[in-house]
Amino acid sequence: MPRARARTTTTVEPSEFARDLMAGLARTPRNVPPKYFYDAAGSALFDGICELPEYYPTRTELRILAERAPEIAAQIGPRAELVEFGAGSLTKVRLLFDAFKAEDAPRRYLPIDISGEHLEGAAERLRADYPELVVQPIVADYTMPLVLPATGAGVGQRVGFFPGSTIGNFHPEEALSFMQLAARLLRGGGMLVGVDLVKEPSRLHAAYNDAQGVTAAFNLNLLLRANRELGADFDLDAFGHYAFYNPLLQRIEMHLVSRRAQTVNIGGERFDFFEGESIHTENSHKFTVEGFRALAVRAGFRPGPVWTDEARLFSVHWLHAPAAQ
Repeated sequence: MPRARARTTTTVEPSEFARDLMAGLARTPRNVPPKYFYDAAGSALFDGICELPEYYPTRTELRILAERAPEIAAQIGPRAELVEFGAGSLTKVRLLFDAFKAEDAPRRYLPIDISGEHLEGAAERLRADYPELVVQPIVADYTMPLVLPATGAGVGQRVGFFPGSTIGNFHPEEALSFMQLAARLLRGGGMLVGVDLVKEPSRLHAAYNDAQGVTAAFNLNLLLRANRELGADFDLDAFGHYAFYNPLLQRIEMHLVSRRAQTVNIGGERFDFFEGESIHTENSHKFTVEGFRALAVRAGFRPGPVWTDEARLFSVHWLHAPAAQ
């Protein structure tokens, strides 16, 4: 009698998204890293947010970059290599490229983003518009240690670009850690950072609770992504977008609030929610100019010029990254 063939079982390791989501939902209070907003759909929704009338940061930063482009280009210097952290749609960096004469234009551009599909499409469009520019997309989590390609011969200083006040999405200790990482990567060069400023809470509330509901869709897309990629069973109608300004911590907090008692299943795990319980999905810290400059010094940078709009809604900072001693 032939022997029965042994059955083999293949174990599929959970993705980083699955691990972080389940770990975050197991905590009290529940929270999820905001980097998981940015799949292709989330990145497209964020681009839509940037065009909303209530959302002042993008248009204000763009205006500062356009008006101050010659001064910024002078800090960047000729034939630079630009490294953009969290590159997204690659819109703002074009203002930097256009600020240079052809012979002094940046030679290489390294956009870093976690959303590979969105990044590659934007990089292709950039190559078509700037054929002399070497564009090398890097699909990675820019908050983690990185190894960048060696700078080639004839290339100027390495300059980081971190627009959009994304620095505000970090917890304070995470912001310091990222800035320290950037200072090491950019030694001998510099960094250009967009920073949202402390202001009237009513303006902040409107920016994160837009009338068209695009920010709500962006927030809820996190659950939609979990359903699609992880086989979760979130009922999107059972969660609501909630964003408010916390003046003591000088930050917007964004949450997804359970509208009823419910159970969600992810990867064989059950998560019970009570009515009114929230998943904390994002913070957006606001800074004073002096407060951000102090953070930069702690991270190892030497603060340089700061540019703001007339209403002081937003600021763009140039930071020198001293060479290693």
